[in-house]
Amino acid sequence: MGEPQYLAQPPLALAASVFTLASPTTEVTAKRAALTALQNDIREHQMAPLYAYLAHPATGRLNGSGESGSAAASPAHARTNPTGGASKSNPSPETMLRRTSSIHAPSMIGVLGGKTDTSVTLPWDESLYNRLKADNENELDTIRQEEEQARESAGETEVQHAQAKRAQFYARIGDKDQALASFESLLEATGILGTKIDIVLAIIRIGLFFDDKLLVRKNVDRCQQLVESGGDWDRRNRLKAYQGLHLLTIRAHKDAAPLLLDSLSTFTSTELCSYSSLVVYATLAGAVSLPRRDFKSKVVDAPEIRAIFGADSDADRLSALSGQASAGPGAQDEEMADSDTTSKPTPATATPQPTAVNLTTLATGSASAQEQAKAEPHIDFRPLATLISSLYHGNYTSFFASLARVEQEFLATDRYLYEHKAWFVREMRLRAYAQLLQSYKVVGLESMAKSFGVGVEWLDRDLAVFIAGGRLACTIDRVAGVVETVRSGGKDGQYHEVIRTGDQLITKLQKYGQVVRLRGSERS
Repeated sequence: MGEPQYLAQPPLALAASVFTLASPTTEVTAKRAALTALQNDIREHQMAPLYAYLAHPATGRLNGSGESGSAAASPAHARTNPTGGASKSNPSPETMLRRTSSIHAPSMIGVLGGKTDTSVTLPWDESLYNRLKADNENELDTIRQEEEQARESAGETEVQHAQAKRAQFYARIGDKDQALASFESLLEATGILGTKIDIVLAIIRIGLFFDDKLLVRKNVDRCQQLVESGGDWDRRNRLKAYQGLHLLTIRAHKDAAPLLLDSLSTFTSTELCSYSSLVVYATLAGAVSLPRRDFKSKVVDAPEIRAIFGADSDADRLSALSGQASAGPGAQDEEMADSDTTSKPTPATATPQPTAVNLTTLATGSASAQEQAKAEPHIDFRPLATLISSLYHGNYTSFFASLARVEQEFLATDRYLYEHKAWFVREMRLRAYAQLLQSYKVVGLESMAKSFGVGVEWLDRDLAVFIAGGRLACTIDRVAGVVETVRSGGKDGQYHEVIRTGDQLITKLQKYGQVVRLRGSERS
């Protein structure tokens, strides 16, 4: 089907810079670096619509005035009308997407819920905007002339090529409405299945760029149908990463985890995110949703994850990313070391020896895997490695400390994870509590608080929330100072199961009897 097309636009790294600039949880140094990158990209790619969408004094999203409505405007070429959003006639979004507050406000910073930080702002320059707008109009005129000439003197292939240039132009400058319209026209004009898939993937990236979850969901389903009708393996694997990332953004971690973990060994979608980011997403999704046995085999002992987490230096990390044998612990048959301690290395286990990540084609293009590995962002994986290792091995003091670091360094700084950080931390605490209580009939409250490194009063309040909600099967006896586990199953559980299934069987027999009587009366 040929090489994938339309991968360059829109640049999702630019959307990450916008999030970093507006987020209240990022440091000033990171904000300034994001501002510099954002300004350079706006000038380099002549992004007049996006510049007005973000920084216009009246409707700019980054100045606070543009986020007051229930739905945020999408940037349109040479216009800044703050209208838009999902139609009220559409089906209820809650029936299609999971719990996410930004569904009603598709905006690049909608996940912040209006809590933006203006300590570092993107200044508005009217002269710069007019110059960028004039450059856009000149380039668009050139594309129109090329398309007209192709219609007059060339074939259908040349016309579609000109239409593709128009769609990529709108995606490059950040004009959401025009880009979507152009890609939809191009999709109708082409008959090649591979090209159709590439166009729908480009539309999905536009939805991710502007955090339009309804648009993403619709086109993920459409792309799935195209791929099932005969897509090649490369595009199938790309869609798997796209679908997994989308599910992560709508808090469907249980569905996202298998897709993201499977993508680790076949990842080529660097236009979507870096491989390092994919490792983070897959690890977090697996840690919060997978059963303990799958958690060990697919996350704790996954060779792709251990090769990255076990790298002691940048050289080892680059070796793992480019498919070379790593010299770090990630290439050895060892358990992941606890980064917060200075104890002796953990002895080798019977776990199969992991291998380095085989990414000989980390992404499309002429760059080698080694060059693209060097372009990966530098991420300190130690808090995340400690989190999954301490959870599996029951080192709960280290687990709570690493969970706090993961929240600060990963969840609060990522535009896809920020919206769900409180939920993730709460679910991971619940997972740790349930894992500890599963092994005991009665646990001392003070002993349990000491194990987690927290106070008795704090642990009492935290457990009470989960117990009241039916998430933990236990009771707290403050007089005796113990937590008593309520065991499910056994004879009592079997008794209730028999009652439940018996009621279902009686209901079915009654319905069957009514149908038989009706048919008998018809015969008589």
